[in-house]
Amino acid sequence: MLRVGAVSVLPFAILFAVLALVCAAFLLMHAFRRSVGTGMMVLLIPFYVLFYAFSQFEHPRKNLIVTGFMACSVLAAVFLGLGGHGVASATAHVAPSGF
Repeated sequence: MLRVGAVSVLPFAILFAVLALVCAAFLLMHAFRRSVGTGMMVLLIPFYVLFYAFSQFEHPRKNLIVTGFMACSVLAAVFLGLGGHGVASATAHVAPSGF
């Protein structure tokens, strides 16, 4: 298992990615309930989900859902990057000196 220091980082990436997907599911359900066109835009246009989350999303726990979506997305990307870097460095090997 890949480790940074003494802690494996890939399980953290998976955890934060799952939490981000749960928050994104709330955003998508709300968008599709509003209209099919809005739901499709949130689903398919890359940064429209952020615009929708701040301007049109209405939920009693809006602050928690939007913050969770953004923070968990960033943390998942960071931990995935750290884990990917560990995979690349673990699999890279130097050719023997005789070549």
